[in-house]
Amino acid sequence: MEGGDKEVEMDGNEMESVRERLKEKKRIVVKIGSSSLTHRETGDMDYIRMEKLVRELSDIRNQGKEVILVTSGAIAAGKNAVNLRDIRVDSQTESLAVKQACAAVGQARLMMTYQKLFAEYNQVAAQILMTKNTIVDNLNRYNAHNTFSELLKMGAIPVVNENDTVATYEIGIGDNDTLSAIVAALVEADLLILLSDIDGLYTDDPRTNPDARFIEQVDRLTEEFMEMGKASTGSSIGTGGMNTKLTAAKIATSSNVDMVIANSRDIGVLHRILAAEKEGTLFVAHQDENFDLPYFVGSLHM
Repeated sequence: MEGGDKEVEMDGNEMESVRERLKEKKRIVVKIGSSSLTHRETGDMDYIRMEKLVRELSDIRNQGKEVILVTSGAIAAGKNAVNLRDIRVDSQTESLAVKQACAAVGQARLMMTYQKLFAEYNQVAAQILMTKNTIVDNLNRYNAHNTFSELLKMGAIPVVNENDTVATYEIGIGDNDTLSAIVAALVEADLLILLSDIDGLYTDDPRTNPDARFIEQVDRLTEEFMEMGKASTGSSIGTGGMNTKLTAAKIATSSNVDMVIANSRDIGVLHRILAAEKEGTLFVAHQDENFDLPYFVGSLHM
């Protein structure tokens, strides 16, 4: 990890100035995962946390900033609606069909809940469902960009999810960490915030290694950092681990978007991040002129 440590050793004043810039961010993408939206004991939706999330996002919108929410939870909401605790089937094909059916039920419920909550704060929520083809196909990508742009001009808050009802291995993005970074790159966002069940990036998994060191800021995302990714999330509900968050960081920072990984146990972390408080791990943007978003997305899971 020595090479990675060197990358984050910056002068204290320099790190402070990078954090200070977060106050000026105008177009912000926020991602929240299934494990942050459901009760760990039951897998049912945590409406109190959803309400707090919506209140925070509405307040950010009232500050004159543009907000996009990338949310998980459709499959979890669908399973709850049809009283399905575990998916026990004989084949991967059947498993996919059950998940897609749950997503069809759950996405409608999830969006209905968001619309009701946002309406309480005089905000308009708009649903956008995406697959890999949304980005890889030039016309689809152009239309998606225009739709996001018009919604933001209207003052709406786009609520984005992968289209789990139709997505398969071949056309699916796979996780909402990656999806949120793709959205941030597509709309030329200023900041991406990943709300997760961990405080940020560590040198190792802090759940199993008490000597794991927290990394406050990543100035440049090297291969050594990418190798820190773990497959485990600490949750049976979500689909993304630290590896997907680092993939998201690569997409975001290469597309000139700063990114923060922070813990969702207190949704109020959002306004503290935007107030430049030291929350989570900050990945500093370094635009890569050679980074090709459609090509990168097309190569995912291949």
